[in-house]
Amino acid sequence: MKKILFLLAGSALLFACQKDKDKTKTFKGAEVQMHGGKVWTSLTLDKNNAPQQMSIVLQDAVLNTVPIGGTGDGHEGHDNDLFLPLPSKSDVTPFKSVMVDWNKNGHEPAGVYTLPHFDLHFYMTPDMDVMTYTDMAKIETLPSTDYIPANHIAGPGVPMMGKHWIDVTSPELNGAPFTQTFLYGSYDAKVVFYEPMITLDFLQHTSSFERAIPQPAKYQVSGYYPTKLKISKHDGVTEIALQDFVKRQAS
Repeated sequence: MKKILFLLAGSALLFACQKDKDKTKTFKGAEVQMHGGKVWTSLTLDKNNAPQQMSIVLQDAVLNTVPIGGTGDGHEGHDNDLFLPLPSKSDVTPFKSVMVDWNKNGHEPAGVYTLPHFDLHFYMTPDMDVMTYTDMAKIETLPSTDYIPANHIAGPGVPMMGKHWIDVTSPELNGAPFTQTFLYGSYDAKVVFYEPMITLDFLQHTSSFERAIPQPAKYQVSGYYPTKLKISKHDGVTEIALQDFVKRQAS
């Protein structure tokens, strides 16, 4: 009898722990039309209201209807460059706005990123601030290298985006075809965005993918920062998620 009671107590404890672990809450941002489908953001918090995951979610209809090729670089209208409303509770993350950019011909440098792909900007500043990032002197004012991950070099500066920092160890810069990569961005000596860049082909043909996000030695603002990128297909959508948030202290 004691053995049975012990097993029952153990089962009850395991069930209670699992229920406690499952007490996550997911919040969805408003849907936005992008070509033939919808796109939105989502945020999952744990039982202590700490962020677990922040995502950009694209319906498969988006991936199947974005324009490819032709003239121009793809940045020719709201359908190709748009800010997404954030879910409620997003202030627990460092991210204040999210921008999706579709590049139907890719962009420079030629022969590297000249494939149709998405630039997915997770900004640490509001969208109205991003639109003021037009001062080239401030774009070229760089943060201390302690706030940028190792092996990253300053790349092009783009008005209304910022300075792009590129990981020189990325496969596409070392002879492999471009599929996905991860950039940082800065403006006026501040780190202002995280940016996964992912090809259309990779998103269409990848059901599950995970990679680490390069981490800097220091952080300018205290808060929870993601350490992993995950791509997954489910329920007619493709989800690009920043995950495994860790609390960091400014220094």
